[in-house]
Amino acid sequence: MGLLVHPDARALIFDLDGTLSNSVPVHVATWNQVGEVYGFKFDTKVFYEMTGRPTIEFARRIIADFGLSADPEEIVKLKQQTFWDSASLLEPVNEIISIVKEYYGKLPMAVGTGASRRSAEVQLAELQITKCFDAIVSADDVTRHKPEPETFLECARLMGIEPSKCQVFEDGELGLEAARKAGMIVTDVRPHINYGNWAH
Repeated sequence: MGLLVHPDARALIFDLDGTLSNSVPVHVATWNQVGEVYGFKFDTKVFYEMTGRPTIEFARRIIADFGLSADPEEIVKLKQQTFWDSASLLEPVNEIISIVKEYYGKLPMAVGTGASRRSAEVQLAELQITKCFDAIVSADDVTRHKPEPETFLECARLMGIEPSKCQVFEDGELGLEAARKAGMIVTDVRPHINYGNWAH
């Protein structure tokens, strides 16, 4: 069975990193570039534990884990700039992008991500799918991030669709929990995706 749009869905919401964009290898590589500057080795386990959380929380976790005396805001700035500079290395998750293209113009669609707005815009532009979405809700647009449901509820509000009629496509545990809390139709994309060497 491939990935299917639920017959009750009146709108679709997509996570970004690991769902639309196979960005994990690029994120890990850029975290390690930041680590060369600050003196730490990024543990990919942290990425899977925290995927869906804002970058500032990753920075605080790294500072705590490695006992760094760095400013988390400075780490975030360097990480984000390094990531944006590497955007050409991003690859689409074709299994999900094909759903986006199939339902473009048929159902309203939104992106609900823990990434910053700039990061979301850079990635969607690189994947050439920006025009497909009616709304983008980023880490900059909410105060209570995944696993809280605010990101996805805001997507539903912007599209004008009842939360129970929204289907969420998500690869992160925190995001799946957020979608369930929002009372939405929840689809864990991980069993359907070939991430290459970056299996969840």
